[in-house]
Order: sequence, then C-alpha cells, then structure tokens
Amino acid sequence: MNACTKCRKCRNKAQNTTECNRRSGEKNHITKNNVMTLPFEIALSEQKSPQEFIAYYKENEQKIDEELSKYGALKFKNVAINSTEDFEAITAALSSKFLNYVNGNSPRKKLSNHVYTSTEYDKSQIITMHNEMSYSASWPKRLFLSCITVSETGGETLLADSKEILNKMNPTIVNDIKTKGIKYIRNLHGGDGFFGNSWQDTYETTNKEEIEAYLKASEIDFTWKADNSLRIVQSRHGLNKHPDTGEDVWFNQIEHFHPCHLGDEIYEVIQSVYESPLDYPMYVTYGDGSPIDVEIIEEIVTTIDSLTVAPKWNTNELLILDNERVCHGRNSFTGDRLVLVSMS
Repeated sequence: MNACTKCRKCRNKAQNTTECNRRSGEKNHITKNNVMTLPFEIALSEQKSPQEFIAYYKENEQKIDEELSKYGALKFKNVAINSTEDFEAITAALSSKFLNYVNGNSPRKKLSNHVYTSTEYDKSQIITMHNEMSYSASWPKRLFLSCITVSETGGETLLADSKEILNKMNPTIVNDIKTKGIKYIRNLHGGDGFFGNSWQDTYETTNKEEIEAYLKASEIDFTWKADNSLRIVQSRHGLNKHPDTGEDVWFNQIEHFHPCHLGDEIYEVIQSVYESPLDYPMYVTYGDGSPIDVEIIEEIVTTIDSLTVAPKWNTNELLILDNERVCHGRNSFTGDRLVLVSMS
C-alpha cells in the first residue's frame, strides 16, 4: 500500500540512504544518533544446512532469545534456505505453535500448513509499517521470514522499532490513542468486489456459519450486508505493554487502515465510490467513533518514516521479528520477489 505523496518521498529517501550498512564478522548492529538500527545480524562463519542450523539454534537458544528481546529483530546469514520445504523444516523446529492467517488483511498464498508468501500485494506499491494483526484480538508473537527470490530493485522488508516510535510520536497523538482507543473497520466483499479482500479469502472458507462462529469467539462485531459483503469492526488499544520487557510500545495499524495513505488519486476515487467512510474496504477511527484527521495520519507516517530502515534481502537468510517490539512493511520493487513467512 502506498503512502501519501509526501510520505512516499520520505520512504524513497530512506531506501536510497539506508542505515543498514553492514560489517563483516559474527555480529553486526550499528547505531545512529544513539538509536539502534535493525536488524541485529548474526553471520554464521560457514553456510549451515537446515538441520545444522536447527542444531546451532537449539544449542544457543537462550542467548538468541535474549538478543531478540533486546533488539526485536535478528537476521541469521548463511542459512541454506532454498525452498518452502527448507523454510518449513526450520520454522517447525524453532516453534511448536503457529497462527494461520485467518482474519488477515493482506493478500497471501498459503504454501503449506504454516508457510505463506509474505504478500501478493502490487509490487509497485509500498506496504505501510504495521505490527502484524495488531487490529485483532490475537496476534503472532514472532514472525519468521526468508527470501527465496531477491527482487531486481527494492523489495526490502522495512523495519522500525515500536518502542522508539512511541517515544518519538507527538504526545498529543499518543494521549488521544491511549484515552480513546482505536476502531478498525473492514468491509469484505462477497467475491466480486473491485476494492479490498473477499470474506471467503479472509477466512479461508465459504461457510458463513464457520465465519460467524469465529467472529463471535473472537468478539468481533459483524454485519452481513444486502450485497453479500461482510462488515467487521474491531476495537483495540493502539498501544501495548510488551509482555516480556514491560515496556510500552506502539502497536497498531492506524495509517495502514486509513485510505489517505494510498495517495491523493486513489483516495479520491474511493471517496467518490462510497457514500460513507464506514463503507470503505478499510477504515479506522478513534474508539469512540470520531474520525482521525488526515493530518494526524500524515504526522504518524512521517514520524514512523524517520525511524524506518530498509535492510536489503539476500538469499540464505532467516529474519526473526518480535512482532510487538518491531513493526514492518515492504518497499516497492521490480522483477520477481518471493519472501516466505511463518507466524507463531
């Protein structure tokens, strides 16, 4: 998804002047202006097969967990991941409980029991920064990613520290979110819509009774509309206290859900098609239903952009993200790109 014109320029600048410089050696973590850049890199001295890497990880698991807790993003280099099967074998050994992408809001292909493509979203668009499924009542604690096919240009998985975002965000914005909360609204078409996702793809079923059971169990408000579309409304806090460190973190998808981030032209088209913002494919308000001004969205995006880094992908790498500590996005790209993801 693309940012407004102003924010797109900021992202392109971040891409061209990336802070993700690398040093050779076992580990790499660079600081700039006393803010740690991401990810923390662990370059293995020689390439390890999936089974060798699993053994290495298990032997060093306590230290790895400590570093993930400290930095929020770890990238292992020289891990032989050449296929979905390699990635699935590694992630299955590193975690025992995976989340499927039911109730997700980005187009993805499911490749195996717990492996998905990271996104099938238009390569010409930038996907804004977000914490995975932070609009939901349940979300993954960790994300595992690996790049099988590196794009010709761009395509970086963008990263930003959620704690630093909260520290730098305008206190008035933070206070409004803290006192009002956030309400996420999605209108899922019945399979023949032009904008947004269908409810069939979102919930991986055509059975409405199964969907309703899931929505009720997840305490998600929903309404079936006359055109066979489904409106779902989810209320969240917008800020979280990290379960391991106790630190307050920015944890939401506010700019991701507001269509102004798509740019003026697309936003104007959406406004002309729908009678009310509540009918947009995706929309966000404060928890009391009051609108979040476009200027606020733009300030949020600008603040997050100032902390966003764009580490380049190479093959044979495994990236692990603490989903509550680090938010992520995707840069636009050219050529083919295949990044795999599992969520646990």
